[in-house]
Amino acid sequence: MATRTGLFRRKSVEDSLAAVDDPERSLKRELTAWDLAVLGVAVAVGAGIFSVGATAAANYAGPSVIVSFVIASIVCALAVMCYAEFASAMPVAGSAYTFSYATMGELVAWIIGWDLILEMLLASAVIAKFWGVYLGDAFGLFGIDLPLTIPLGPVDLEWGPVFIVAVFTALLALGTKLSTRVNSVFTVIKVAITLFVIVVGFFFVDASNYTPFVPPAQPAPEQGNLEQPLVGFLTGLEPTTYGVMGLLAGAALVFFAFIGFDVVATTAEEAKDPQRTLPRGILGGLAIVTVLYILVTLVVTGMVSYTELAESDAPSLTTAFVLVGADWAGRVISVGILIGLTTVIMVLLLGLTRIVFAMSRDGLLPRGISRTSPRYRTPVRLQVGVGVVVALIAGLSQVELLEEMINIGTLSAFVLVSFGIPILRRSRPDLHRSFKVPWSPVLPIVSGVACLWLMANLTTLTWLRFLGWVAVGLIIYGFYGYRHSVAGRDALKGDVAA
Repeated sequence: MATRTGLFRRKSVEDSLAAVDDPERSLKRELTAWDLAVLGVAVAVGAGIFSVGATAAANYAGPSVIVSFVIASIVCALAVMCYAEFASAMPVAGSAYTFSYATMGELVAWIIGWDLILEMLLASAVIAKFWGVYLGDAFGLFGIDLPLTIPLGPVDLEWGPVFIVAVFTALLALGTKLSTRVNSVFTVIKVAITLFVIVVGFFFVDASNYTPFVPPAQPAPEQGNLEQPLVGFLTGLEPTTYGVMGLLAGAALVFFAFIGFDVVATTAEEAKDPQRTLPRGILGGLAIVTVLYILVTLVVTGMVSYTELAESDAPSLTTAFVLVGADWAGRVISVGILIGLTTVIMVLLLGLTRIVFAMSRDGLLPRGISRTSPRYRTPVRLQVGVGVVVALIAGLSQVELLEEMINIGTLSAFVLVSFGIPILRRSRPDLHRSFKVPWSPVLPIVSGVACLWLMANLTTLTWLRFLGWVAVGLIIYGFYGYRHSVAGRDALKGDVAA
């Protein structure tokens, strides 16, 4: 039964769990802890593993970016533990949206669901766009000249993003388990390529490149008011690079290597024995990703000096190999990036569909789109619709210009999930939780505050765009979601019966 009325009416845990049994809107439980861990690795290990550490070392932290990764992984681990506790208590599709609905009410749930749609829609389109770019690079490296656009009247369609989105849309429509099997193969291949590159790179490491480990601070290049971090815009502090502040700024940058783990929680309704498999899968995937990123960062900062990386327009692991004369590595890395991005697209398409599915089942979006296929037990029409939208955005627009919007959508979800743990502990101490965040409420609050700090390091322009997106979402909620909410309908029935 829904509790409270109005904007902050909450959907009870029991109602959320009961929704899983709706024969027209139910998903098949078939994912194991291994499947979930692979999903986490698949979405977090993409092109970024070969570039984000090098970029952070070159422009922010130098060799101390290794510590930046440790800090970022700790912050992510805190947030992921909160996700794991919620998912073990409420193994229902929707991730942070569903968790917020039970703890903070419908309006907050709508906002976070709307933010997650922003995150995963843009992420799917941006990654698909980059996949097309790297496909062209891979062809070029192997001497193949292939046009990547198709003229359609006044516009050019990039066929690469459309092709890869179409393939995984079809696979996801046919079944989540089938998709995860394909995903597992690609993930094993890309992890193997990553490990190969790491092992080869260690032969070129020069220990002197790790000195100074924390380079002395210096003024950062001048930026426009809207391009500087929000905290700098509000306080008027002069931005610096390197030093301790650079190390912390590096942590804010590399944190986004871990943002995909919230997607894993959206599959809670499709996990076998979710109380056990979800915590194991999420935390196991995070551990693997953290080790891989730190190893790559050790290699890239040990192969060449951070000052040499800083001279490159787009520093990456490939840059380091070129500087030491191992140009051949570029081909291996380009193949690794292409395979890496392939699995990221699949997981993001899955996550986006599950968020929209959960909001639709609750009536905040049209309920008709949450119907699942009796044969495949997946929301086929919704999956195809999402695939078409993502393919058109990636194939026809410059969506990569909005890349940082992905980060703010993710972090806003992390904040609410973190703060939601103490609330649910207090309001529903009776719920069975197979996993609990230790030292609650201290660690969940620390997690939420840390994520807020990372949000404050995003640019002012990103914040303005984000607020614009939220405003559009509130208009849609006011004219449609509030009026059609299943929780609102149930609350009204309860009032009439009373």
